[in-house]
This record gives sequence, structure tokens and C-alpha cells, in this order.
Amino acid sequence: MSQSSSVSRTSPLCPRSMVEPQFLSDHVDHYFRERVEKTWNGGHIMHGRTPGPDGILMVTNDYLDMANHPEVIQAQIDGLRGSDNTVVMSGVYLHGDSPQIHLERRMARWMRMESSLLCQSGYAANVGLIQAIGAPGTPVYVDMFAHASLWEGVRSAGLEWKPFRHNDPSHLETMIERNGPGIVVMDSIYSTTGSIAPLEGLVEVANRHGCVTIVDESHSLGTHGDQGRGLVAGLGLESKVHFVTASLAKAFAGRAGLIACSERLRQFIKFNSFPAIFSSSLLPHDISGLARTLDLIKAADVERERLHANAAYLRRHLDALGYNVDSGEAQMIALEAGPEQSTIVLRDALESRGVFGSVFCAPATATKRSLIRLSVNCNHTYSQINRVIEVCEEIRDEVDLANWPSTRRGGKQQSIRAAAAEAA
Repeated sequence: MSQSSSVSRTSPLCPRSMVEPQFLSDHVDHYFRERVEKTWNGGHIMHGRTPGPDGILMVTNDYLDMANHPEVIQAQIDGLRGSDNTVVMSGVYLHGDSPQIHLERRMARWMRMESSLLCQSGYAANVGLIQAIGAPGTPVYVDMFAHASLWEGVRSAGLEWKPFRHNDPSHLETMIERNGPGIVVMDSIYSTTGSIAPLEGLVEVANRHGCVTIVDESHSLGTHGDQGRGLVAGLGLESKVHFVTASLAKAFAGRAGLIACSERLRQFIKFNSFPAIFSSSLLPHDISGLARTLDLIKAADVERERLHANAAYLRRHLDALGYNVDSGEAQMIALEAGPEQSTIVLRDALESRGVFGSVFCAPATATKRSLIRLSVNCNHTYSQINRVIEVCEEIRDEVDLANWPSTRRGGKQQSIRAAAAEAA
């Protein structure tokens, strides 16, 4: 076979492409055939309409509206201009009084932890942490709704996960009694549904049985607790939790991850976590932006109050309309349509009326529990939120709300019929 016969023509931007080996072709074909064609009818579940200028966007994790804050932008600009001696290298080489280490100390003090370690992302933080501390044979007890990065950390460590029922301390205890002490892993606020973990009960069980505890605070750091310190500090659990992790791409609106723990454990993780060893450290302008954001988040009580008021208002009205939304104080509200085809119908119904949420489907959710997540922002107006409520009322029959699995689980059919009768 000549060299020219082993490639195929594609687009002008990519004129030549290698022929795929059969095993790769079969694997990719299965995705396009089973998901794109059969389940999504040739489109993509994640990509619906493009928002117009009047679209109500409920997709961002920037809950406190920090990404475009002029002081954060200026801090990043100053960081770029003052970085003429930038050295790009792995964080294992950082020592002394570098800006990153200074920020790590500030973050730890704010969270009421002894020390902290900044890394490239929340995903890298969770994977690297469990990979580093997971001694062979250690059982890892993972909440069934825990973030994918925590599950991947268990796999990276070569350990066996022991799932426990979502937010269920008694089932966690049963699992530990059956399998012995290990690592207990949970989120404080779960990103898909917005449910809040019963941290006090879970941590008490873990500590009583001699386990290590990891709490991912990605969606509560900055938004919950005094000065936004998170739920671990807010509940006074900082001396009872070994590790607090977080993505700083949520309320901090940056590009980084964090592990807060003791100084001894920080030193161990820094030199044993593969993502920490084999990735470059954060750049100076990232550090500058995050440092200024920390100052602003500490003082953002008004924004936090407005965020929680917006979320409570929307949740209360959606519940009254018959949507089975989680009862809690999180800024994420899930509309769980169930099968992916039903979620596409929901997506299109919302977007055709100018409301845009985030689609969550496998592998982020179970196959039959896909959903649209509405993420509330502190600067959403009541006019916008009322419009979202109006739309969700309008579309109930169109999306077949009464027959969603989540509706049946929550026993909501009766409230839907009552609300419809009242509207009529």
C-alpha cells in the first residue's frame, strides 16, 4: 500500500487524515450510532440553541459574578505586566516566599485549616490527592453522587471503591463495619442536583471508625459559611476533616484547584501526587487574580445573601409547580427529566422561550437520570427569575412533567394537577 492510499481527504482546514485502525473506528462508530443518531436524533444533547441578547443564562458557575470584576481583571493585568521573570516549571520546585505559596497560606488561614496546596484544577486536586494517599488495599467509601474526579482518583490509585447511598450516614457506617477503616469521600454540595451533604453525621461516622475524610467544597467555597469559608468551616468541622478540596473555577471564577489539610500531609501530597509532580505550576497572573478574588469573596456578604435569596425564591416556586427539586440552600436547581430524549425535549422547550440551563447526562449522571441544571447567580434579577418560573409553568404539559421518573418519586403528580386546575 502506498503512503498516499493510507490517508483520506477531509476539509480544507485539515486536508489529510490518518486512516483509523478498526478497533478505534468501531469504538467511535458505536458512540455516533448509539448516542448521536439513535438517542439524540443526529444532534447533540449538550448543544441546543444559541442564546440571544435577551436570553436568561443559568449556566455559569461564577455564582458571585467575579469573573468580570474590574479589580480582578486589573490584578491579572498587573500580574502579567510584572511577570518579566516568569519561570514555567512544576510546582515541586516552588519554595521560599513565592506568590503561590503566599496565597496558599492565605487560603488555609481563611478556611481555618493548617495548610493548603494549589494545583491546576479541582479535577487534578481530587485525582492526585487520592492517588497519593491511597495505600494498597485501602477501601474508599464514595457517596454515589460524588464528583467524577473523586471516582477517577480511586481508579488512579488502583483501589476498590465502596459506594454508599447518597447522603446516608447509616449506610456509610454499615459499609465501614463490613470492610474496615478507609477513606470516606463526599461533596459538601453536589454539583448535579444541588443537594447538601449531612456533613456532621458523615464526618462523625468516619472519625468514629478511624477513617480519613475528604470533603469536596467546590460548590460551597465562597458561597457558604462565614465570609464564604465553606460548609466545613461553617459547621466547625475543620479539625475533624483531613482534607478539603475545591475547584477554584466556581465562585472564585479562576483556573486552579485546592487541597487544604495539615502541613505534614501537604508536604507528602506535593511530592507524591502525579498531577502535582508532572504539571506546571500556576502562572503569576492566575495567582494575582485569585489573590484579589479572595479579598472580594471575604467581603461579599451582600452578594451571598442575594444569591441565596434568588435560589430560595426559584426553588420554592418550582416546587409549587410540581417540579421535584431538592430542598436545600444550594444555588443549583435540577430539573430531572430522566431519559436523555426527555431532557432534549425539556432543553428545547426552555431554550425556545429564552431560558438556558446546563445539560447533565451520562457520564455525569446515571443513564436514565439526565437533567437540566439551573445555576443561580447573585445578579439574576427577580424579573429574570420570574420569567424562568413562568416558562417552567408554561411547559409542564409539553415536557410531560407529570410522568417524569423524578416526579413520580417525589409524589408530585397531585400538586401538578392542582396547580393546573388553579391556573385554569
